[in-house]
Amino acid sequence: MSNDQGKQDLPEQGLGDIAQAFVSARQQGRSLPDFPGTIPDDLVTAYQVQDHAIALWDAGVVGWKVGYIAAERRDASGDDRLLGPIFSNRLWNATGGTTDIPVFVGGFGAVEAEYVFQLTEDAPADKLHWTPEEAEAQPARLFIGVEVASSPLATINKLGPLVVVSDFGNNNGLVLGPEIPDWTTLDDADLRAETRIDGEVVGTGGATLLPGGLRTAFAFALGRSAQRGRPLKAGDLIASGNATGIHDIAVGQQALIRFAGYGDITCRAIAAG
Repeated sequence: MSNDQGKQDLPEQGLGDIAQAFVSARQQGRSLPDFPGTIPDDLVTAYQVQDHAIALWDAGVVGWKVGYIAAERRDASGDDRLLGPIFSNRLWNATGGTTDIPVFVGGFGAVEAEYVFQLTEDAPADKLHWTPEEAEAQPARLFIGVEVASSPLATINKLGPLVVVSDFGNNNGLVLGPEIPDWTTLDDADLRAETRIDGEVVGTGGATLLPGGLRTAFAFALGRSAQRGRPLKAGDLIASGNATGIHDIAVGQQALIRFAGYGDITCRAIAAG
């Protein structure tokens, strides 16, 4: 799978129109009643929409979120995960207080506990496939974080991964918390997390909830990024997947995500726009 850089007719195919519709809705903070066009047939095409939308966005990519694809929703590629961009203007550092996070009123809004890698060296651009063990050997730091999973399209997750990929992976930001030191010495079972919405526990888990584990998610991001022609660079962030579930949040609600032994992150949902 690649960016298919040779195709210059994305707008004529209608893919550019899909990208423009999502980007415009995001920039204006409004919802979309339906998918704006014909849903792509496969992940290759969905990533073409995403690439076009990235080019239209008004900020640079600082990292990628990883999302899991259930077995019954995979295409012929066999990918069990997907990628969506994290932009510089949607990255916030947790300060110990409450971070405002934008969600789309009338669209989809959720929070996800995340373990976040940050590369400290460029990954080899020509390495297209990675094992979990090779991913662990790639120099990187690990942090706690919270993904803001939000889209102008309320049905994005119900419509499936091709739609999720088309709209930035259903990502609207990342809150980055403290570092987890010496992560390569830890097992997934050592990394536990809990999410509360307005004081109520809505999910528990940790790195063991990531299918195949933390290192498998990192390996996917390294490989798929290189195959797309976007090899990961020093400084890039990788949010490895939801560690307690995907938890709906509405404007005015507050989320507390607790990472046992490593800190808490508190977020308050505000209207995007």
